[in-house]
Amino acid sequence: MPKTIKHPISFVAFQQQGANRPGIGHLDTEAQIIQPLSFNSGKAVENLYQVIVAGEHTYLAAGPVLQVQDVKLLPPISGRDILAVGKNYLEHAKEFNSSGYDSSDKVDLPSHPVIFTKRATSIIANGEELHIHKGFTESADYEGEIGVIISKPGYRIQEDEAWNYVWGYTIINDVTARERQRDHKQFYIGKSADTFCPMGPSAVRKEDLPDWGRSLRLQTHVNGELRQDATAKDLIFSIPHLIRTLSAGQTLQPGDVIATGTPAGVGIGKVPPVFLKPGDELAVTIAGLGTLRNRVADHSQMNPTEQKIQEQSMNLFRLDNSEKSKQAQFGLTKNIGRFGAGYQRLGVGKDPIILVHGLGGTKDYWLPLITPLELGNSASVHVYDFAGHGLTPTHPLETISVDSLTQDLSGVFSLAEADSGTSPATLIAHSHGCLIAINYALAHPGHVKRLILFGPPPLPLHSSIKDQLINFAALARTQGLSKIIEDVVATQVSGHIKNTNPLAVAAVRLSLAGQDPEAYAKACSAFASADAIGLEELDTETLLITGQDDPVSSPAVVEDYVQKINGSRKVVLPNVGHWHVFEDFAGVNQSLREFL
Repeated sequence: MPKTIKHPISFVAFQQQGANRPGIGHLDTEAQIIQPLSFNSGKAVENLYQVIVAGEHTYLAAGPVLQVQDVKLLPPISGRDILAVGKNYLEHAKEFNSSGYDSSDKVDLPSHPVIFTKRATSIIANGEELHIHKGFTESADYEGEIGVIISKPGYRIQEDEAWNYVWGYTIINDVTARERQRDHKQFYIGKSADTFCPMGPSAVRKEDLPDWGRSLRLQTHVNGELRQDATAKDLIFSIPHLIRTLSAGQTLQPGDVIATGTPAGVGIGKVPPVFLKPGDELAVTIAGLGTLRNRVADHSQMNPTEQKIQEQSMNLFRLDNSEKSKQAQFGLTKNIGRFGAGYQRLGVGKDPIILVHGLGGTKDYWLPLITPLELGNSASVHVYDFAGHGLTPTHPLETISVDSLTQDLSGVFSLAEADSGTSPATLIAHSHGCLIAINYALAHPGHVKRLILFGPPPLPLHSSIKDQLINFAALARTQGLSKIIEDVVATQVSGHIKNTNPLAVAAVRLSLAGQDPEAYAKACSAFASADAIGLEELDTETLLITGQDDPVSSPAVVEDYVQKINGSRKVVLPNVGHWHVFEDFAGVNQSLREFL
């Protein structure tokens, strides 16, 4: 296949093992391989809806081909109810009318299309097993059908324009519980049971079929026996007529699927009727589209739809701040927090040093210090991203608090082997991350031998700081981070640094710009609601470092810490604001070197 594909012949949906999202590719049925597709931008195509809306010339081959046997095939399109048509082939209308299962109008030739829907939950893929649900039906029947896929939104579409609204086709098996169809005097119940809508294996654009698919031939085999054989020309109500009928009072959407009806030859047409049973092999073939194959499952097999729906329900919530880790699938250390965290261990020494970044920071905030201090020679240095920052995701339903962040820090202590009391760690924190460090040191005094706090906020938090955090949370959720970045640079970086060190200003901007707005907002709310912490109870050797111009942790605030923490000392960096490492790397380096 050429690298650039203008018109892939056969679109197939698939799921690779370990991938967090499905893909779309071109299916080569003879070679049994799939060529994944991406858009011209390089982003992988995830579903057929995207292909339909994006239009032709927007996608190309991407990555190595995949063996069909190595992936899970999915229905080519799913997630919406199927728009379906009953009694749309004359010979089938006759056999259905005379079968005793037809509770609709008692005529062979309907005057109007019979329209119903099949639940989206009934859709299964090529190769998946069909479950006939013993106790629900004893008269399960097959119905091979041509599925028409809509290309663009349309309301009150006229027949002479209808073909412009057809994107292409797929194969459908409209499985039916006949007694339910009869007794309920409508089609929906008997046709919407779980697994009752096999679809696939692929979808094909109308332009890639002779005569735009107007003459598609459909054949259905059961256990190798030909049961149905007809073409689209045999439809009572043509595809344009169906589109006009369906759009008369409702807008059709791109990706809507219309099951156009089944020809004669279904099980109820035989005398006596022959219904599906476990082990039956069904094959619906449409020339140019391929063959849809499904086997009837044994009654002892579990219905897979409930589990599938449970998994889909969980996927309604995409993790916040998760794109960098592909929904927490890659690059995270699983021992920290609910979904894992961005974490690095540096150095070969035995003495553990654990660093906690602040609000708007990441583990990378600390990296400039490690090599100059030669910490890696004597210590094992552990840096991590707390929940929602850096690489670490959070769940939309997860409430972050200082207590939960402290619990996550416990995971870092465990990885550092500093949680037993025999090898306590030096714990270093910045900004509001100091609340996490203090909380941990109070809860586990035997795990922390030294505490270094950069720019700790006043305790209890001043109302002005709480108000700013609450305001930042609201801004992040409604307007993103741009205004917050400007506010932080304006107020938290010293004027001297802004005039003399543009690289430090850029570092602050980059750190904030790399955050996820919702996850950042959660952290703001967590720190704004922090409980009071008793500094007087700390009995750990403590160094406090702040900047002369730090608006969060002024020299007066740090002096209050010194007065409350027995034996603590302070360093005030001249002409420095709140981002101490970025603003005065040399001063921070010297202060730490003397203390450590």
